[in-house]
Amino acid sequence: MKYIQTHILLFIFLLAPFISPFACTTIILSGKATKDGRPLMWKNSDTGDPRHSLFYSDYRGYPFLGIIRNSSVNEKTASVWMGTNSEGFSIMNTLSYNLTEEQESSRNGAVMRKALEICRTVSDFKNMLDTLPRPMKIEANFGVIDAEGNAAYFEAFSGGYHILDVNDPAVAPEGYLIYTNFSHNGFFDKGEGYIRYLSAGHQVAKCLPSKDFSPQWIFNHLSRSFYHSLMDVDFGSKQSLEIFRGYLHDSDFIPRKSTASSTVIHGVRKGENPDLTTMWVALGYPPCSVAVPAWVKAGKDNPSIVMRRDDETHSSKMHDMVLALKETLFDVNRGHGQEYFNFYRVCNSEGSGYMQKLAPVENQVFRMTNPLLVKWREAGKPDTNEIKTLGKAITGLIEDSWPGQAANP
Repeated sequence: MKYIQTHILLFIFLLAPFISPFACTTIILSGKATKDGRPLMWKNSDTGDPRHSLFYSDYRGYPFLGIIRNSSVNEKTASVWMGTNSEGFSIMNTLSYNLTEEQESSRNGAVMRKALEICRTVSDFKNMLDTLPRPMKIEANFGVIDAEGNAAYFEAFSGGYHILDVNDPAVAPEGYLIYTNFSHNGFFDKGEGYIRYLSAGHQVAKCLPSKDFSPQWIFNHLSRSFYHSLMDVDFGSKQSLEIFRGYLHDSDFIPRKSTASSTVIHGVRKGENPDLTTMWVALGYPPCSVAVPAWVKAGKDNPSIVMRRDDETHSSKMHDMVLALKETLFDVNRGHGQEYFNFYRVCNSEGSGYMQKLAPVENQVFRMTNPLLVKWREAGKPDTNEIKTLGKAITGLIEDSWPGQAANP
């Protein structure tokens, strides 16, 4: 087994120089694929700027919640990297590296912000793209859902776009689509993220028969998955944890050093109040983070631990807490050491890894939130006073339960 592990790590090391940090993994599960009939969309956001926060805007157009980078000082113009608005329209993206020969993606985040401000439906987003001046200076796979049950990916480039309807059985026979960093209508075998694409597909396929998809399932089985599809090895499995106690190369796993946030938007059924759309946010490196719920209706009264601070740091408390843990994982500074992380501190057979210590905390967050969601859906709207109370309780729970530094093997 040690021989196999050595060669697995050598193989990952050889792949490393070809892996871009500007990458993301996403999925849209339509209501057809979920047991409750509500769509789910998820994004692990990989970026060169790992400092993300949750941000509320009612500056113009529809109010929205969005993930923004802390380096964006001007809140009125800050680009958005995933979000949902008051009408239940939600959007995310992955960079595409195979749609055109000359890549141009400088306006991806600005386009998503504009969409949140003016779009109510997937059709509105299509119309928006149709009216943007050419060249649009975008190259991305935009995932969008709305409160009317529509769901689609737009493979967009500066001169146009291709639409893939997640509700079309000919396009998505099982009711879902996964995107990483290539487009299906792009140049064949070009682009990036094929290993992550297959890894996510492997995880989703196991749940398809039961349709037990939920935000909690996504965080546990996608956001923090250490399954590697090319090698068909799950480093987080019980068998692997019993024999492996060292460092792994940070290469081609769904969560990576460059992952700055993991977000799941739980949409509504057609006819339901779009205010019930729930945005679950795990800021920072997902194995060291906890998912927290938020609603556009609550505005700035959402859980303060994930909201952007109104100070010179433009940070969130959750980001700072997660970063402190993450720095103890990537703790080898000599040579190419920063390309490795201490997997034992993430997860181990003794159950003392960060991911294992934080799992009960996140489970409690879902136990606190889910009964309220059931109540609000029956009432037809969320209760903003209960959201404020819930937010304070969640913030207190996470702060009081936050782990100290994990042990070395």
